Amino acid sequence: MDALLKFITCGSVDDGKSTLIGHMLYDAKLIFADQERALELESRVGSRGGEIDYSLLLDGLMAEREQGITIDVAYRYFTTEHRSFIVADTPGHEEYTRNMAVGASFADLAVILVDASQGVLTQTRRHTRICSLMGIKHFVFAVNKMDLVNYEKTKYDKIKKNIRVLLAEFDYKSAVMIPVSATEGDNITTKSDRMTWYGGEALLPYLECVDVKENPAETGFTMPVQRVCRPNHTFRGFQGQIESGSVSVGDTLKVLPSGETAKVTSVYQGSDKVDSSSAGRAVTIQLDTEIDVSRGCVLVEDAEELVSNMFAATLLWMDDDKLIAGKNYLLKIGTQKVPATVMNIKYKIDVNSGEEVYADAIYKNEIARCEISTAARIVFDRFEKNNALGSLILIDRVTHMTSACGVVEHALNRGDNLTWHDMDITREFRENQLGQKAKTIWFTGLSGAGKSSLANEIEKRLTAMGKHTMLLDGDNVRMGLNKNLGFREHDRIENIRRIAEVSKLMNDAGLIVLTSFISPFARDRRSAREIIGDAFVEVYVSTPLEECEKRDVKGLYQKARSGRLDNFTGITSPYETPEHPDAVIDTSEGTLEECAEKLLRQLEKYLQ
Repeated sequence: MDALLKFITCGSVDDGKSTLIGHMLYDAKLIFADQERALELESRVGSRGGEIDYSLLLDGLMAEREQGITIDVAYRYFTTEHRSFIVADTPGHEEYTRNMAVGASFADLAVILVDASQGVLTQTRRHTRICSLMGIKHFVFAVNKMDLVNYEKTKYDKIKKNIRVLLAEFDYKSAVMIPVSATEGDNITTKSDRMTWYGGEALLPYLECVDVKENPAETGFTMPVQRVCRPNHTFRGFQGQIESGSVSVGDTLKVLPSGETAKVTSVYQGSDKVDSSSAGRAVTIQLDTEIDVSRGCVLVEDAEELVSNMFAATLLWMDDDKLIAGKNYLLKIGTQKVPATVMNIKYKIDVNSGEEVYADAIYKNEIARCEISTAARIVFDRFEKNNALGSLILIDRVTHMTSACGVVEHALNRGDNLTWHDMDITREFRENQLGQKAKTIWFTGLSGAGKSSLANEIEKRLTAMGKHTMLLDGDNVRMGLNKNLGFREHDRIENIRRIAEVSKLMNDAGLIVLTSFISPFARDRRSAREIIGDAFVEVYVSTPLEECEKRDVKGLYQKARSGRLDNFTGITSPYETPEHPDAVIDTSEGTLEECAEKLLRQLEKYLQ
């Protein structure tokens, strides 16, 4: 049995999580005398008529005390005669589900509270699913507020039955139900004489003896490289935490994703040189060969980690903005951080029933199975086999907020079955043959800004200069290649992705590509830039909205203003202005010829 137990308290709002832990600490005399005195004084002006409010020991934020709810995760460290504990008291309100998930990510065991007067609620089910998603295999269901139901066994038995049904959906190692009263102290630290019908242990004695030690499924050595240490020209060490297995001097390690191998010449724990080290240790490893190793690489031995750019994952969506297929994020897994796209939403999981439900969008606090593609091949593993290389987060490219957390389920076969073939006739060869530098000049701006007219004029001038070009216009492409796409958000995302991929292929042919698309969202333009690479040149046609409406040759603005046209950029859908475009032109400030001349001067440095 481990000496340290890390556990989380969770459940629906106002189920008594903070009160339970506070009462446990108070009764077990695990708080200092001044804390006890402060608690008694603060309780006099609390919500319990002068009775001790044990939740005040955990709820430290002013907003928490005013509202009587937990908002942020509160960590407490305490030790009894038998064991040391770290407890994360997490919020129950749906609005703060992301905070609860943070607490669950560190825990070995979950204490899930259920209000005896209300039974198993939606948030109780959601928290149980999140705990299981985060790899927690040991559960305690504390049926709280038994004092409010007169300590009736029938109430407890009914809830116990519902919990058993809920647990049938999950893979767990241990689960117990304990009837408690957090305010009165029943079955918290000692057995209650008001529930003689309960034959099990009180909560604290159970936590002191429960065995949560796991046999790791991953037996080989794995260490994600966090940092390359190069204090001088004679020393090059690779630093990180050993996630599984052990390493010794003389071992032959493989570097993923490259697959190169080298022998270990030395191992350091801090400044101490050691012969070997094992899982959980932070180490510096030196190799006998100067091979390419950088942050994000993984050192392995006798481990079957996966290297691919496609996998299936289960995600807990935490962003206020919905998730739709095609959106691009930064993915962090281990020490790797790469651009990634949610290719497909397979289904979402109904919180109450556990059923797989079709969904084309995922909203805050929903759980979904998705397929993800990364911009480069990465090293990962199934979460159940290697937690460090099987857990991930998605980061919003614009706000840098964490949009989702999740776990890897399995690799996608098509990611391994496809191989990029390098051709003998390269882009550079074609560029030399055509006597030009291949570029994609990406025109973006509001409808009516003059993008198509300006792109057409620029193409004529480039052709007159002997350049080889291709113009992709938004309307023209939607009448052919993208005729199956509508104007909803996920269709717009896919529209831009396809155009970027086509532009890249045309650049590989040595052509200068001009594209004319509204492309209103910064993340989509950024995704296009990543697909196309250094050949991408962003031109912002900054013609004001008022001028665009005056032109309105298609009558679209009028329709949008009258409510007859949904998702119209600038009126019923936003346009995100480029922050750092490569060129800017306002077509209201001159004739078409004057604007084209001005723009060409800005583009000269990219076309040379």
